[in-house]
Amino acid sequence: MKSLEINGKVRDVTGKKDSKKLRSEAMVPCVLYGGEENIHFFTPFSEFRSLIYTPDVFVVNLNIEGKMHQSILQDMQWHPVEEQLVHADFLMINETKPVKVELPVTIVGTAKGIKLGGKLKVNIRKIKVKGLVKDLPDSIVVDVTDLDLSQSIKVGDLSIPGVQFLAIKSDVIVTVTITRAAKAAATGKEAKK
Repeated sequence: MKSLEINGKVRDVTGKKDSKKLRSEAMVPCVLYGGEENIHFFTPFSEFRSLIYTPDVFVVNLNIEGKMHQSILQDMQWHPVEEQLVHADFLMINETKPVKVELPVTIVGTAKGIKLGGKLKVNIRKIKVKGLVKDLPDSIVVDVTDLDLSQSIKVGDLSIPGVQFLAIKSDVIVTVTITRAAKAAATGKEAKK
C-alpha cells in the first residue's frame, strides 16, 4: 500500500469548546485508536488534501510531536454545508491484526463485447475487504478482456491471497450491456438471413 505522512500535535484539552476553537483556526481534531491509550491530536486541514481527495488508500505515518505511529484513516466527519473536515479517526496498524478498508477497483483491458457494439458499465468503484496490511494491494485489478455481450464479473469471481472480500458475492462489479444499436444490428442481420 502507498504511504503518506501527516504531522500533528497532541491536544491537551478535549471537548466541544476546544474542538470548535481548533476548527476556526483551520485545524482538524483527530483521534488515534488501537494502541494502549487513545491519542487525541490535531493537524492542519492542508495535511489531509492528498489523503482524502483521491480514491487511493494509504498507510498513514502519523508524526505526533516526534513519535511515529503507523495507521489507516478509519473515519471522517464533514460539515453538512461547508467543505470543512470536522473530525478524523485513525486506526493504529498492528501487523498481526487484520483491518477493514475499501479498496478502489481498477478496470484493465478492452472487453470483446465492446468491439461488438456493447457498452462497459462499472457498477462498483470500491470494494470493502479485510486482511493484514502487508497483504492488501493498492487497488483491486479487474481484467475485462474476456467479457462478451451480456457478461459480467461479480465479487465472487475475484480472489486475492490473504484478502477476504466483505461485499456480497453476487454483487456485479462490471458488465457489458447491449446497446440499442447493437440490438438493431443483430436483428437486422437475422432479418437478412
